[in-house]
Parts: sequence; C-alpha cells; structure tokens
Amino acid sequence: MKPVKLAILGLGTVGGGAVRLLQDNAAEIARRTGHEIQITHVGSRRPRPDLSLEGIKLSDDLLDIAKQDDVDIVVEVIGGTTLAHDVVMTAIKHGKHVVTANKALLAEYGNEIFQAAEAAGVYVAFEAAVAGGIPIIKVLREGLSANRIEWLAGIINGTGNFILTEMREKGRAFEDVLTEAQALGYAEADPTFDVEGIDAAHKLTLLASLAFGIPLQFEKVYTEGITKLTAEDVTYAEELGYRIKHLGIAKRTNAGIELRVHPTLIPENRLIANVNGVKNAVLVQSNAVGSTLYYGSGAGAGPTASAIVADVVDLVRNFGNEGTGRVPHLAFQPDALHNTPILNADQMTTAYYLRLTAQDHPGVLADVTGILSRAGINIDAILQKSVQAKGNVPVIILTQPVLEATMNTAIRDIEALSAIEAPVVRIRLENLDG
Repeated sequence: MKPVKLAILGLGTVGGGAVRLLQDNAAEIARRTGHEIQITHVGSRRPRPDLSLEGIKLSDDLLDIAKQDDVDIVVEVIGGTTLAHDVVMTAIKHGKHVVTANKALLAEYGNEIFQAAEAAGVYVAFEAAVAGGIPIIKVLREGLSANRIEWLAGIINGTGNFILTEMREKGRAFEDVLTEAQALGYAEADPTFDVEGIDAAHKLTLLASLAFGIPLQFEKVYTEGITKLTAEDVTYAEELGYRIKHLGIAKRTNAGIELRVHPTLIPENRLIANVNGVKNAVLVQSNAVGSTLYYGSGAGAGPTASAIVADVVDLVRNFGNEGTGRVPHLAFQPDALHNTPILNADQMTTAYYLRLTAQDHPGVLADVTGILSRAGINIDAILQKSVQAKGNVPVIILTQPVLEATMNTAIRDIEALSAIEAPVVRIRLENLDG
C-alpha cells in the first residue's frame, strides 16, 4: 500500500505531541490502517530541536505547505482564526483532507469550511477540538446516532474546573487560584477565553450542532464566566448539598434550543459534580440509552495528540472510499440541518440559587418570599446565616425552575427593598437527572 503523506502545521505543545505519537506508534498505526503514514512537511516559525525531524521538510510558509503535491492530509494546530482559516481553506481548495484541533475556527467559520470541504470532496476532522482525549465527537456522530439527544452538559474547560476545585476544597479566592493556574501553565497570561467561558462556548457550539442537527451558531450562545464567584457562595452551595461547576449546556425545549455556558449548582451526588482538577466530562441524555457520561483529560500534548492521530487513522482507513461511507461533518446530512430557534437568555428556564444581603429587621424575609410568590416562583430551600459584623444577614434561597425573564423581574423588585443591602447574587441550578 502506498504511504499516506502528512503535513503538520504548528509545532507547539499539541503539534509536537502529534509528531511524537505518530513516530512512537508508527507500527501500530500502520497495522490499524494498512498504510505507512509519513510526515513529509512541518510548518513552524520556531525551531524544535527536541523533536526528531530528519527527512522532513521544515518551512514557515504554512500556506505554501498546504498546496504541496506530497501532502494528502494537513494537520492544523496553529490556533487562532485568521491564518488558520486561510490555511484550512487553501488545503481544501487543493484537495487535501484536514485534521484540526481548532474549536474557535470551527465554531466561528465551520459552516463555511464544511461546505467547502463537501464541495471539494474532502473531509475536515475535528475530534481534538473538544475535550482533548475524550472521544465525544465520535460518540455524538456515531455512537449515539440511533438516539434523539435531549440535552448535554459538560465541564469542557479544564482551567475553570481547576479553579473551582481549589476554591471548594481549600476555601481559596478566585484571584489567588487563577495566579497559581497561570504559574502551573493551566491558564494563559491573558485567561479571558477560559475564565469568561468563551473557550467553553466554542466547544458547546460544536457539540450542540452534532447533537441536534443545527448549523453552528457561536454568536447565539449565552456566555457567563466564573470571575464573580466567591468562596462564600461555593461554601454555601456545599452546605445545601451542591457543588458549583462551570458548565456548557445544550438543551431541547418545546420553544427551541438553549445554548448556555455559566456557573451552575449541581447536586453533589451526581458523578459530574465529582469531576475535579483539570479533568473534563460530558453528560449526555438520550431517549434510548438514557444518561451516559464521558470523562477524561481535556487538554495537554498526549490527550490532544491522541485525538488528532485518531482522526488521521479514520481518514486513512477511508482512502479510496471517499463519498461512500464517511459520516457527515455535523452528524446529520447537510441538507437535513434544521434552523431550530436558539433561545435568548430571557427565554431560558432553570432553577436558581439566590444570595441576599439583608438588614437584620423583622419582616424582611417575608417581603422577599412575597415577591417570589407573586411572581409564581416556588422555593425549594432557604438558608439564613448568622448576623455579620455590619448587622447584615446572608440569606440563601433555592428556587424551582422558572423562566429567566420572570426571575429578572423578581430580582429587580427584591433589590428595590430598602432592607436589601447589596445586589442579589444569582447562580443557575440544574439537577441533571434526566
């Protein structure tokens, strides 16, 4: 069998990991695919003397590499959405298959990229774009293809999960843990994408399209970060039997689809509530199989390279069978994608954790519960803490599910009470019980 020729564009942590894995496991991969896989080109703007690159052409002209005749598959791991977009579109135009780990690129430009790939008769594989070494893309595209997926919820950013784990286990402040995460290499110098939920929103965009057969719509994902979470809210949630996780949630409703990333209280006995540190997990609720949970390492050289090379293996196995048995990019046939409405935040329904700072006066709690009752909001639990130094009392209320627009109005009315000293802290709550 003739060798399959590969170009790896980007030699950072992930690209370097892919080179090593392809070299270390070359014999095993050849046994699985029936082909020798040769790396013919690597594209990088800085040297990597730690890698074995003998006999491989090295260039910093990534667009030129994507055009070369001795390249069958282009592996794009340069990141970003500008040069990466040009490289991927150039590769497609020149008849190359593409493997990418670039969730931002696909979340924002995937509809265009997949359409171009289909027209050119090539394939863009992206298992590594979500949850690193967890094969969640293959699960949604293939393993659960007999099911109607009702909802999914995922811890899909390891940086945020590390921070929340440290806050819960050690009572540390957000800023303190973020500084450590940066020192450990878990968070970038500019951590905005991680802690504000943008990275998770990119990944959720891909998962939702695969789950529900809808076009990619990153701009419609409601996104809220973890920067405003306090150690006291983490502690109060624990006292009530919950843990706070930064979840990406995609859910079917009668009105449309909810796409949201935000801090979420979940019962402490749920398996996903016990996913700690930098690990990822995705919980999927389907109509036939029920709840299934997928757990593992969501980032790093080894896990991400594993997903990249698995995509290469899948592509090579299909060489010669293009167009006959390949799974559609977004799991559903391109002409069968539905433009199901994506709900805005006011239209979403969830339960809530509310923390109020109230003056220690008679009747205050009755005023608050009266506002909630008149709005049709049912209460599940109330926790009143001891009087603090300034004479204020923290009051925590857990509600049953309610439309967000209704809760917004109730919160405005509560904050208008003279005995409420600070803005109401609101965190969404999900039972994730199917």
